[in-house]
Amino acid sequence: MNAQRQAGWQLTGFVCIIAGLLICSPARGDEAFITEQTGDAVSVLDLSSKQVVAHIPVSGKPAGVAMAPDGKTAFVTSTEGKFVTLIDTDARTIRAQIAMPDTPLGIAADPSGRFVYVAGFYLPRLYKIDVAARTIAGSVEIGASPSGVAVTPDGALIVTADRDDNQISLIDAKSFTRIGTVKTGTHPFGVTIDEKGERAYTANVESDDISVIDLKSRKLLGTVPSGKRPYAVALAKGRGFATDQYGGTVSVFDLATLKPVKRISVGEYPEGIEASADGTKVYAVNWFSNDVWAIDSGTLNVTAKMPVGDGPRAFGIFLRKTPAAAGNLHNPSG
Repeated sequence: MNAQRQAGWQLTGFVCIIAGLLICSPARGDEAFITEQTGDAVSVLDLSSKQVVAHIPVSGKPAGVAMAPDGKTAFVTSTEGKFVTLIDTDARTIRAQIAMPDTPLGIAADPSGRFVYVAGFYLPRLYKIDVAARTIAGSVEIGASPSGVAVTPDGALIVTADRDDNQISLIDAKSFTRIGTVKTGTHPFGVTIDEKGERAYTANVESDDISVIDLKSRKLLGTVPSGKRPYAVALAKGRGFATDQYGGTVSVFDLATLKPVKRISVGEYPEGIEASADGTKVYAVNWFSNDVWAIDSGTLNVTAKMPVGDGPRAFGIFLRKTPAAAGNLHNPSG
């Protein structure tokens, strides 16, 4: 965390530090960094004002996104540009771009902040990027067409959704080797790990369901029906929330019973989805209607509709939480 956040001094909407001089900058609330594939950009959406407050050009059709644990950097994959872009979330500027040997899609940040993991869709491999050195530090072969990537809260295990092999791959982070696979539904795309690091949830786009996997036993615990073509899953308040691309809905299910609860109508072609730090809200990103909808995770009512740029996908962890909220996070993967 930077000096402003460590100090925690807030004066009428400003965060200040003293280091010989008094320096103040506006305090910010929760923000969403939304990758816009059609628009070749990342929009920064202020979730309090419900307005886009910055628009950052990112070429190469950006799709995947991950947030550094300290919230200082957003990592974005460009599927046509074959690079990962590092965005300074405070300055709203590009820090660097790291070339990739394959089409990058899913991406996840290690809880330590040292590494990010990127799925190469065609070769197929998982790449380990050293954030400080801005270089690829290693790679490992995984299943066909890897899409989503998630990391356990302790950083020990990485999970990839291997779409065309109908499975997840389990990668030991320390040795960076694949240690197992588990079969899922048909064409898993997004993958999410719970805050205890015990279960993984995949959204299976062809079988229209969610696979629930026990990571310790490496077994499928159950399957939950969803709407048409589920894309990604968020977890909040004892419930799972899956975006249904073709259905234009978010399917809600109970995490304890694995029973469906409700389907909530949202915008056109929902894709990215993530819960707020306190779990009270879930944000669904709608690719075709160019907006983000907020859902109350308790009442399951839609509470806001926020326009963004063209072709938003936000595949991954796109929320930048406030320092206080970020301190309560256990799960960098959703």
